Amino acid sequence: MRSRTSLAPRVAAVLAAVLGLLVPLLSFATPAQAAATGLHIENGRLLEASGNDFVMRGVNHAHTWYPGETRSLADVKALGANSVRVVLSDGHRWTKNSVEDVAAVVAQCKANRLICVLEVHDTTGYGEEAAAGTLDHAADYWIGLKDVLAGEEDYVIINIGNEPWGNTNPAGWTEPTTAAVKKLRAAGFAHTIMVDAPNWGQDWQGVMRANARSVYDADPTGNLIFSIHMYSVYDTAQEITDYLNAFVSARLPILIGEFGGPPDQYGDPDEDTMMAAAQQLRLGYLAWSWSGNTDPILDLAIDFDPTRLSSWGQRIFNGANGIAATSEEADIYSSSGGDTTPPTAPGTPTAAAVTSSSVTLNWAAATDSNGVTGYDVVRLSGAAETAATTTAGTSATVTGLAPDTSYTFAVYARDAAGNRSQRSGTVAVTTSSGGSPATCGVAYRVANEWPGGFQGEVVIRNTGSTAINGWTLRWTFPGSQRVSNLWGGTSTQSGAEVSVAAVSYTATIAPAGPVTLGFTAATGGTNPSPTVFTLNDSTCSVV
Repeated sequence: MRSRTSLAPRVAAVLAAVLGLLVPLLSFATPAQAAATGLHIENGRLLEASGNDFVMRGVNHAHTWYPGETRSLADVKALGANSVRVVLSDGHRWTKNSVEDVAAVVAQCKANRLICVLEVHDTTGYGEEAAAGTLDHAADYWIGLKDVLAGEEDYVIINIGNEPWGNTNPAGWTEPTTAAVKKLRAAGFAHTIMVDAPNWGQDWQGVMRANARSVYDADPTGNLIFSIHMYSVYDTAQEITDYLNAFVSARLPILIGEFGGPPDQYGDPDEDTMMAAAQQLRLGYLAWSWSGNTDPILDLAIDFDPTRLSSWGQRIFNGANGIAATSEEADIYSSSGGDTTPPTAPGTPTAAAVTSSSVTLNWAAATDSNGVTGYDVVRLSGAAETAATTTAGTSATVTGLAPDTSYTFAVYARDAAGNRSQRSGTVAVTTSSGGSPATCGVAYRVANEWPGGFQGEVVIRNTGSTAINGWTLRWTFPGSQRVSNLWGGTSTQSGAEVSVAAVSYTATIAPAGPVTLGFTAATGGTNPSPTVFTLNDSTCSVV
């Protein structure tokens, strides 16, 4: 990988020489295997439950560092990808991805009809990188996710740990890799398991190449696939084709789990040969990386914007042997009961409760002939979407919001086949100021009225003994009134609910002091007065 960790120095000329001396793999018959479940390995190939090849054409996405960018999964799907490798953390080095978060990632992959490769990144460069965690720790993390991952064998591949050995004594890779595979199988995992190579994933000393057979034979299910990461070590066509063909000839499954093309200080990778060889041999590839990389030259999309592909992104998605030209969607999505019809769009959400850091949304259910399995709530910023939460019901509480901030939300529905509905209508919500609970009184009156409209006045009085610094006032109209202009604050309205945030000259209300708001509004014929007002989420007396 190239993000959030330092790559160990590599001397291209020496590495190229070493590559030519790597011990070739021997081909033996595949051992007896358990019955296939979902994605599985047969005769050196990755197959779906249908028995057809599945050839990965996708990208890596750094979810653990950018957990709000789950819209990226829809974006890479729209560009043609059939799979995505998702960066997670087991908590050893970075913030641990929770059970709920991983469940949401899997749901997002399925909603966007992607095969999901989940990987723990904390193992990167173990033995050379002091901060790296062990494969055994990563295996324990996967076991803790068993309830989430069980039953997802058609959709999920478990990549035990990213680049789990550096350049220091890479021969040490074999034993812990074998042990981690056995630990997961003993825990009952039937998924296809992916293992990365040592030497920061590039295997330039040939340890994985020489020991792949023994590691593979140690898996009682035979559902094991090897992942080579190809960066500057692989700067000639001969090195690339020799390595991949060694596995293919031995009937050992392999894919290019990460690769880069732009040159760096270590050399100039030959991405053209990598992609051409993968296409010729029908092997998968997953480019590094979608966006947010600390080495910007390896961002496929600039600032997570699918309309701003870098030259590297254009090469991967639209170039020769690229994703657009060679990707085929997984059978499971086109054969799930033959259902390709998405649910109807859910109803426009309404805000049931708003605080300084959260909002509870409700919406009318969507419909689907085979049943709706869940909903995705998204937050909108302009045209961009950020997934906020996933739920099975028609209500969700979105947390982690900033005080006194306006947000816009919408909802999608999903069905059992992974089809996703059109987006619902949108609702605008402003969070409260986050100030301390207020003791308050409110006087409301209609100052002037005309056909179809009126002028209103609201007087807020601080009935407490300390000043109120910063406030948000809310009320709900009992009729169909709609505010058109307001002074003394900044207003938003969602349905019948009006939210007014203080402006600089009204932000402080001294003890016993008042603040007056004025507004004009339209009516729907009648003009009943609101009866409940809250200030900083505290109910005020109406005077």
